Amino acid sequence: MSTLITNVCKQYDNNQGKTVLSNVSAEIETGEFFVIVGPSGCGKSTLLRMIAGLTEITDGEIAIDGKVVNNLPPKDRNLTMVFQSYALFPFLSVWDNVAFGLKARKHDQAEVSERVNNALKMVNLEDLKDRKPRELSGGQRQRVALARAVASDAKICLMDEPLSNLDAQLRIKMRQEIYALQRKLGITLIYVTHDQVEAMTMADHIMVLHDSKVQQIGTPTEIYKNPANEFVASFFGVPPINIMYASKVGAHSIKVNNDYQLDLDQAVTENELKVGIRPNEMIVEKAEELQSNATVQNVEFLGDEKIVHAKFNNGVMVSAIVPSDTEFDMFETVKITSTGNVLLFSQDGINITENKGGLVNA
Repeated sequence: MSTLITNVCKQYDNNQGKTVLSNVSAEIETGEFFVIVGPSGCGKSTLLRMIAGLTEITDGEIAIDGKVVNNLPPKDRNLTMVFQSYALFPFLSVWDNVAFGLKARKHDQAEVSERVNNALKMVNLEDLKDRKPRELSGGQRQRVALARAVASDAKICLMDEPLSNLDAQLRIKMRQEIYALQRKLGITLIYVTHDQVEAMTMADHIMVLHDSKVQQIGTPTEIYKNPANEFVASFFGVPPINIMYASKVGAHSIKVNNDYQLDLDQAVTENELKVGIRPNEMIVEKAEELQSNATVQNVEFLGDEKIVHAKFNNGVMVSAIVPSDTEFDMFETVKITSTGNVLLFSQDGINITENKGGLVNA
């Protein structure tokens, strides 16, 4: 069951006509894991609620399996939703929570029992079926919500930041479980998150929302290697990409941050531009004060690598990933340059890198 979103808009009259979403379009294929990602307040949860039928569309069209559903109530859209808050009934057991929707839709008892038992087995909650939600951990409650979605047998499942209430280690485990469950069931999963790691590790396709608009839709590889603009490039990657101003100094060369020259494969067509350099492409070398161009501000040890945060002499901050056995001290003077693997952006933030694999090779 494909989902087609065409020029969808949302405005709230009671908020001075503020546009929450503007001309959002996407085609979500049957059986794919589609992630909607963006910063808080960008409209991603609103879009999910409009797909579910919980929020009215101001303009545009949503079609599920070829049928326009703009005016169709949620119960008739053949989808299910997992909320951030789990939305479990505290007075019902795990089994009854999973069965509640099926009973409400008047399924016969044998079918209800079969679906609920199968769903609990899938999420490894068979031994906890008689417990109340208060007796469960956060991860177990999330599994109950997943089981309820699975038991409904809907072809589309919507998830609104379902892992945001869990600790870091449990989020990793639940990411893996949700991905495996989606692949096993073959359902279409539309997943909202503000966490770019969740998006990159689970999605078949990612929609990036910002300022009420779609910035880019693509595979995780496309989003990371060939971001449409400066925002997308900055949103993906830990630590974030370093964005600095650059100026043309030759047909194929630029001066980065008014500090060091970088030779490129592609012709430089603009006199003033921006350059995006991933932290693993930065080069940090010890240097005496007269030869240095930056000062170390902080060093983070991450086991196999370190992140060096440094400030150029003109005040611009950058982050660089270096081997873990490299030693740098706070406030030590260093010389920072980079490889030629960079992204080029126009002054208004549009990606103008010629190599659409995402990198320019020096």
